[in-house]
Amino acid sequence: MNKKLVNFIVKKYLRFDKKNPFISISAILAFVGVSIGVMVLILSMAIMNGTAKEFERKLFTMNYPLTIYPKMDNSLNEELLNKLQKEYPNLKFSPFISSQAIIQSGEAMSGGMIFGVVPEKEALINPIYKDALGNLQMDKYDIITGSGISDKLLLNGGSKATLYFTELNPTGFSMMPKMKRFTYVNSFNSGLNAYDKSYMYTSLEALQILLKKEPGYYDGIHIHSDDAFADMEKLKKSLRGTNSGIVGWWQQNGNFFAAMKMEKTALFIVLMLIILVASLNIISSLLMTVMSRRKEIALLLSMGATAKEIKTIFLRVGTIIGFAGILTGIALGFIGYWLLDNFDIVTLPADVYGSAKLPLDLAMSDFVSIIIGAVIIVLVSSYYPASKATNIDVIDVLRNE
Repeated sequence: MNKKLVNFIVKKYLRFDKKNPFISISAILAFVGVSIGVMVLILSMAIMNGTAKEFERKLFTMNYPLTIYPKMDNSLNEELLNKLQKEYPNLKFSPFISSQAIIQSGEAMSGGMIFGVVPEKEALINPIYKDALGNLQMDKYDIITGSGISDKLLLNGGSKATLYFTELNPTGFSMMPKMKRFTYVNSFNSGLNAYDKSYMYTSLEALQILLKKEPGYYDGIHIHSDDAFADMEKLKKSLRGTNSGIVGWWQQNGNFFAAMKMEKTALFIVLMLIILVASLNIISSLLMTVMSRRKEIALLLSMGATAKEIKTIFLRVGTIIGFAGILTGIALGFIGYWLLDNFDIVTLPADVYGSAKLPLDLAMSDFVSIIIGAVIIVLVSSYYPASKATNIDVIDVLRNE
């Protein structure tokens, strides 16, 4: 193949054609369309990934990677906890007792879930709780609430609040809900309203007494793990025959993350159509070039140029336009990523999204998928006009043109 001839003609066809400006304009539109498509795909995938990871991080805080639960009453006890702690020293365990409760201060009331925990153990696996606990020494009937509860009830450090539990106390001929006054010490802010308006923490001993739980028995054990999927399988084996089960965060929130994954896939396909539409301009530009250069192509073929060389010329013209658009789109995408990551160009309502800053995180797998998808579309779009360029009747063209 005559590479010098191919390169010379490719450079000629890439120059702006003053006689047929629409051909060059179509090529420019193809270049711009591919660039914008790649840029938008990079930013969209980064935002989708960042949003999913931000929600995952928030959900980890309150839902925990793994949770052991009892399948029957009194099946989850201190003996089992000690056994697991010795068997898995790399994991962090926090036993808890939980109950629904209504909290009242003055005339204001709010409902939610209260967890009785061991402060030192809970602080090791829950950074939000750890920040709220600080250097405080929790007494038995002290309470930490979500910021939504403390704001609604106007609680300050040392304020007294009454908690009403779903358990009932018999009093003569009637039944009264169990109640107890707690001392408010601090509040936490998880960034998610659902938790800030409903979660409360107190000591394990307090709920054991109020709910008449036997010492050493729990409603569940929260576990922090760096590899929840692998550790869950190991723990399942250790829990056989104990009447206790284990659940992972992905099972508790499976529908939510499945919906986000489906949305991300749908968005990827839709935005890839931008590149596909832009590639139509590559096809039209090359087809118009072929039609306007029929005489030149015929002369080249008659002078000894091979069909492969002609096909290579137009294939290279299309791929240069497309690949230049891809590279420009990558550059624009990363510039946009840097701007969005370092400047508050877009701000979000924190109570809805969990963070005021736009979360960004571009996964390498997504980036590679974008590049592969764009390259395939460009190559396919360039191949069809290139193959058409060789389907010319040389004699007929030279006779008539």
